[in-house]
Amino acid sequence: MSPVTVTVALLVGVVIWVLVARRLTARSWETGSEAGDIAAVRMAPARLGLWIFLAVVTSLFSLFLSAYSMRSHHGDWSHVMLPDVLWINTALLVIGSIAMQFARHAVGRGLLQRLKLGLIAGGLFAIAFLAGQLVAWGQLRDSGQFVQGDPATAFFYLLTAVHGLHLLGGLWVWGRTMKRLLQGVEVVDLRLSVELCTIYWHYLMLVWFALFGALLYL
Repeated sequence: MSPVTVTVALLVGVVIWVLVARRLTARSWETGSEAGDIAAVRMAPARLGLWIFLAVVTSLFSLFLSAYSMRSHHGDWSHVMLPDVLWINTALLVIGSIAMQFARHAVGRGLLQRLKLGLIAGGLFAIAFLAGQLVAWGQLRDSGQFVQGDPATAFFYLLTAVHGLHLLGGLWVWGRTMKRLLQGVEVVDLRLSVELCTIYWHYLMLVWFALFGALLYL
C-alpha cells in the first residue's frame, strides 16, 4: 500500500466525516409534524451519510489490514508482544457499546433518565478505552518498542492511532448530543442522533475486534 493511497484514503475519510458530523448535529429533523417519527429517522439524510462514511472507513481499514498481512510474511517481521491492558480496553469498548444500545432503547421509549444513564456511560467507557490505549502505548515504549523500531510495532501504533482518531470523532458528536440533552431538548428530538451514535459505537467495536485479532495472530 503506497503512501499516496493512504493519504488519499485518509483525506476522503476526513471530508466525509466532516459532512456526516454536520448532518448529525444539525436540527433539520426536529421541525414539522414528523419530528421523532421512526420512519423519518430511518429515511434521514444523516443516516445515509453515516453508512456512506462507514463504507469509506471500512475500505481504509481493509487497506491497512491487507498491508499488515502482506508485510507480516517478510523475513524481518517480529511479532509484537501486546500489553495485557488491551484485553481490558476491549472489555471497556464492549461495555460502552452496550451502554449506547441501552440509550438507543431508552430514547425510543421516551425514558429520559435511562437515556442520560446510557449516553453518559457510553461516552465515559469510550474515553476510558482511549486512556487505556495510551497506557498500552506507554507500556510498549517502556519495553523499548518504538515506532521506528520494527515494522510490526509501527503497524501497531498506526492501527491503534487511526482507530482512536475515529473514536475521538464519535466522541465529538456524542458531546454535542449530550449538550442538547442537558439543555432540555425533547427526548424524541434526540432519537436520530442517539441512533446514529449507537451505530457508530457498534461499528468501531467491530473494527477493533478485527484489528485486535490481526495484532494477536498475524
